[in-house]
Amino acid sequence: MAGSKSWPAAKTSAAQASAAPILQTLAAFLEGRLLPGSRLCVGLSGGVDSVVLLHALDCLRRSGLQVDLSAVHVDHALSSNAGAWAAFCVDFCRRLQVPLDIHRVVVPRASGEGLEAAARRVRHAAFAVCRAEWLALAHHRDDQAETVLFRLLRGAGVAGAAGMPAERPQPGGPRLIRPLLDVSRSLILRYAEMHSLAWIEDESNADCHYRRNHLRREVMPRIAVHFPGAAQALARAARHFSEAAELLDELAQADRAALIGEGGRIDLARFNALSPARARNLLRSELLASGFRAPEARWLDEALRQLETAAAASQTCIATADGEVHTYRGELYIFAHRPDVADLSVSWNGELALPWGDGRVSFVRRSGKGISRRLLAAAPVFLHVRQGGERLRPDARRPARTLRKLLQEAAVPPWERARLPMLCCGERLAWVAGLGVDAAFACAAGEEGVELLWERSDLHAPAGFVLAEKRLPPLAR
Repeated sequence: MAGSKSWPAAKTSAAQASAAPILQTLAAFLEGRLLPGSRLCVGLSGGVDSVVLLHALDCLRRSGLQVDLSAVHVDHALSSNAGAWAAFCVDFCRRLQVPLDIHRVVVPRASGEGLEAAARRVRHAAFAVCRAEWLALAHHRDDQAETVLFRLLRGAGVAGAAGMPAERPQPGGPRLIRPLLDVSRSLILRYAEMHSLAWIEDESNADCHYRRNHLRREVMPRIAVHFPGAAQALARAARHFSEAAELLDELAQADRAALIGEGGRIDLARFNALSPARARNLLRSELLASGFRAPEARWLDEALRQLETAAAASQTCIATADGEVHTYRGELYIFAHRPDVADLSVSWNGELALPWGDGRVSFVRRSGKGISRRLLAAAPVFLHVRQGGERLRPDARRPARTLRKLLQEAAVPPWERARLPMLCCGERLAWVAGLGVDAAFACAAGEEGVELLWERSDLHAPAGFVLAEKRLPPLAR
């Protein structure tokens, strides 16, 4: 996002002159990204890195940087000192006159992902609801070097070896930025000392049983003895890997565009005609775009083997902890785990929309189209899932037929059939998503009707679904 004016230069006091590299780096990073008046929040742990980041941004703000500056502290409740850390952040923000939000979270200890990964996940979930347009984290060049080395030792691919991005979107939340990735930890410490800043030390950072701490405290210092520029070199390598990852993403998008069939999905036969490397790259891209975590190489190889041997008329299901990969009628379907809708039944009382699974069913007033409102007024109306044995007559010129036959003819995949919303008026089936309105409930020309639209989305039907609060005029019964 381009700014409409240049950002202010740092003040020239002795302390700020010594810290000019950090202030200049921040000003250059923000210029061309933030518009004046943008809401910028800092993830404040209380450690030296985040303390320096917030202090430096406050210095720029006091010098004329036009941002609405705030901070957020996530209390993981993993240490007996967590309360003291939160109190430190409160006091620090009070002295800077920066608003602070504190999020207290619960970190699952038996999730199977490890304590560090679980803490990171819930922390970023808290960041995603931050009331700002931009969220700044204080990761620096040494953090980036450790991340690259750590991931390489775990066998990461190009995307993993790219390390932490300087900027990335958060679905439904502020855009995440890391403006200090080109700044060394030694420079951050020098800034803190020159400004007489206090900070907290998380005792867990000294525990070398954690692999990341072992890298930071034992491995990196020894590497630096023989390779003094190791941190800079690893950070530079991260940028090279990032460029390579961008090229692979562009290749995946080009391949996807070339393989899309009439139904808007990847054609399996043409997918299997790709070279193994390109097929693996495209499948990885599709999984990530569908909300999956980065798949392991062994799983990708096995998935490609199964897809390669899948016949066009067969149905293949490859399940993961994140979702499923299906083939149906020669096309590829990928979706993350979705809310369960088994036995779901929702009454309709005139709402404009009702939550349904991973989306919603909207009720749109139409003239001469959809379901007759007059007929809907005759009995209670509700949405439910398929029970078995239902029949529908979408064409007045033909008799009613079983849903099983109609869904097969409509090429609705088998795993989707149990998730379709169906509208009943009393004991009678009036509408089925993907099939339409039963002829007995069809709106006549010029008559007031209601058209139903099933909108799939990433919404997981939160309480107080906003559109459900608005209603059509009451039905006369």
